[in-house]
Amino acid sequence: MQSSHNLDAKGRIILPSKLREEIGDKFYITTGLDNCLFVYGISDWEIFVEKMKQFSIADKKARRFERFFFGNAFLAEVDAQGRTVIPAHLKEYAGLSKEVISLGLSNRIEIWSKEIWTSYNQTENSVDEDLAQYMTEVGF
Repeated sequence: MQSSHNLDAKGRIILPSKLREEIGDKFYITTGLDNCLFVYGISDWEIFVEKMKQFSIADKKARRFERFFFGNAFLAEVDAQGRTVIPAHLKEYAGLSKEVISLGLSNRIEIWSKEIWTSYNQTENSVDEDLAQYMTEVGF
């Protein structure tokens, strides 16, 4: 599910009601891959945290991973008008200004700058031979 929104002057967006129903009124927003933001409902976030606990603090990649995702996380909630605030550090990371795209995916929502999403979608998100091969490898 893809939808377009505008970020208001106070840094708030309205996520579609269908997506809000799936993740709940409180959720975590954090830095994602490819310069987007990841949004996880509380139960999916807890699963993510438990998986991370399996790694050793001595593992340099695990520490980087933990800092990237958990160090930037923000517990957000929806206000009475269905809006949620995107903190400044996350807006800056994702290049969010006015127009925003949200994507409802299997266990998360991604929030993208419209400009970055358009560029990504034109170059990386097409079904090509590499993606088709990967789909075959993982059983699709």
